[in-house]
Amino acid sequence: MAKKPVSNHSRKVSAQPHIHQSAREIQPFGSVTAMFPLQLEEPVRLEMTEQLNQLLADTITQRDLYKKSHWQVSGPTFYQLHLLFDKHYEEQNEIVDTIAERIQLLGGVSIAMAHDVAELTRIPRPPKGREEVPVQLSRLLDAHEIIITHCRELAERATKLGDAGTNDMVVSDVLRTNELQTWFLSEHLVNMPLTEVEQPEEKSA
Repeated sequence: MAKKPVSNHSRKVSAQPHIHQSAREIQPFGSVTAMFPLQLEEPVRLEMTEQLNQLLADTITQRDLYKKSHWQVSGPTFYQLHLLFDKHYEEQNEIVDTIAERIQLLGGVSIAMAHDVAELTRIPRPPKGREEVPVQLSRLLDAHEIIITHCRELAERATKLGDAGTNDMVVSDVLRTNELQTWFLSEHLVNMPLTEVEQPEEKSA
């Protein structure tokens, strides 16, 4: 005799929240869902999500490096750099979300927590204390170089594997933003007098 389906009304209803719940992961990190209708084979999605998680970890670190610089900057260029660092932070924050969503879209699991990011990132850890402006700028530029180099390699690899979506995202969103921010930072390291023009030397007769 067939069993009757359980009605929702037969379940015990309670307004009591079910807290302190735990269970096994529904998808382990480093895997992709087996069936995803994206016309991309599983090995391609595995490689792309691994590469994108590396890019994500470095971008999260770069974003937070901008916030540290925003809080701790000092000196005669304080005001403009305080604002610039925060602007770049917000732009990097948008990139973080874009990369993470691409990983999930490919059926992967995006890295998220600070301790996991710290284990994966290739950007050197800065000191806790404050640094001079030229050092802050140089540290940010070095981080940009790591990300830009990876972007170029990843975009080329994505194209080779037929993942046009990842290529477009890496170039349009990540690479171009990092290139622009690099330009803005680099111009602050030009040795230019603030209040007095250097006079040209007089030619001897």
